[in-house]
Amino acid sequence: MAFDGLSERLEATFKNLRSKGSLNEADVRSAMREVRMALLEADVNYKVAKDFTTTVTEKAIGEKVMESLTPSQMVIKIVHEELVALMGGTNARLAYASHPPTIVLMCGLQGSGKTTHCAKLALRLKKENHRPLLVACDVYRPAAIKQLQVVGEQAGVPVFEMGQGNPVEISKAAVEEAKLHGYDYVIIDTAGRLHVDEELMNELKNIKAEVKPHEILLVVDAMTGQDAVNVATSFDEALGIDGLILTKLDGDTRGGAALSARAVTGKPIKFIGTGEKLDNLDVFHPDRMANRILGMGDVLTLIEKAEQMIDEKEAAELEKKLMQNKFDLNDLLDQFRQIRKMGSIKDMLMMLPGIGNKAKDIEVDESKFDRMQAIILSMTAKERANPAIINPSRKKRIADGCGQTVEDVNRLLSQYKQMQKMFRQMNGKKGGKRRKMKGMRMPAGFDPSQFGM
Repeated sequence: MAFDGLSERLEATFKNLRSKGSLNEADVRSAMREVRMALLEADVNYKVAKDFTTTVTEKAIGEKVMESLTPSQMVIKIVHEELVALMGGTNARLAYASHPPTIVLMCGLQGSGKTTHCAKLALRLKKENHRPLLVACDVYRPAAIKQLQVVGEQAGVPVFEMGQGNPVEISKAAVEEAKLHGYDYVIIDTAGRLHVDEELMNELKNIKAEVKPHEILLVVDAMTGQDAVNVATSFDEALGIDGLILTKLDGDTRGGAALSARAVTGKPIKFIGTGEKLDNLDVFHPDRMANRILGMGDVLTLIEKAEQMIDEKEAAELEKKLMQNKFDLNDLLDQFRQIRKMGSIKDMLMMLPGIGNKAKDIEVDESKFDRMQAIILSMTAKERANPAIINPSRKKRIADGCGQTVEDVNRLLSQYKQMQKMFRQMNGKKGGKRRKMKGMRMPAGFDPSQFGM
């Protein structure tokens, strides 16, 4: 994951600070030297790293910090605040035209993931009740139009194309199509090159002059480190971009581009790609990213992911069942499926305060979720609705049907009984007063050790 190395170095530095009862100026300067080295190793721009540590040092050696009861915590607080400021302070929103459609021009080099992220952005807008239209203007790369059509179909978003025509004319026709059929966002997928060149920029300038986009987003590969920032600078100087989409932040990248981009280009990071699936596109929040870098977790993003996956009607029905002690194995199966839709368990653990980057060292056997789902799916509808009827012979049949052992079936049923017992206790507390329970995220009472945690 991005920032792993940086997080480890910062954690070691701050641990050393916490071990000191009081701090002097030499302690702070020594710590900031370590921080600067950690930033440089994370591929942060040299000037950005130097300016960052200079600012933190000046604030940290102030009288209020030195005389505070917990100076190490004050230094960490300052580092957090400066990290947030370095990455832009607040999240930058996508433009929305007062007279739709809003035109978004997507640009970038080949291999940055531009076409896929056009579809990711379209899917995100669709989930926000917008009507996006994708436009195929990469008429040079073999199969580029077909690729956009494939990912567009996966996102459930229409694609406008005119074959190997003139990209400027295609863009113009697409905007007219959007006005005619009520699309409120037009996302133009343009051609890329292996490097920034005059031919590429001239084409983009011509499209910009013709359709006057409200938003020009540059898609850059975070794994290219400082080269991503250099590419952003070149595109901005030639075209005038409005923001960045950083891709592959889930990969083995040191994260320097995310920390340097705003300071070097002056342009905000608006979205980050966090996986290969079309729904793996997140709004970039500087404060949340700073929390994750410093191992403080990212609960808000975790909650947002859960809310996206939880159907409100299903949550209300589940709450009613819990209150009436009618939670059965069908409901448990639904919970497993919702958890799996949220992504990797390890990624979710990394968003929790107190765990954060330590989660990468936790062994999680996520396949156990799939095996438990298989056990439940091997049961009849009657058995899932009324697990009490599952006798030894039924257990044997269920185990044989899913390729598991009878012990595995017993373990699942035991967990289910523990959950039922807990729900009855909660509903029966204080003279029958029931505790309100909103849509479950992780099956309550479920033993994490079953997943190797």
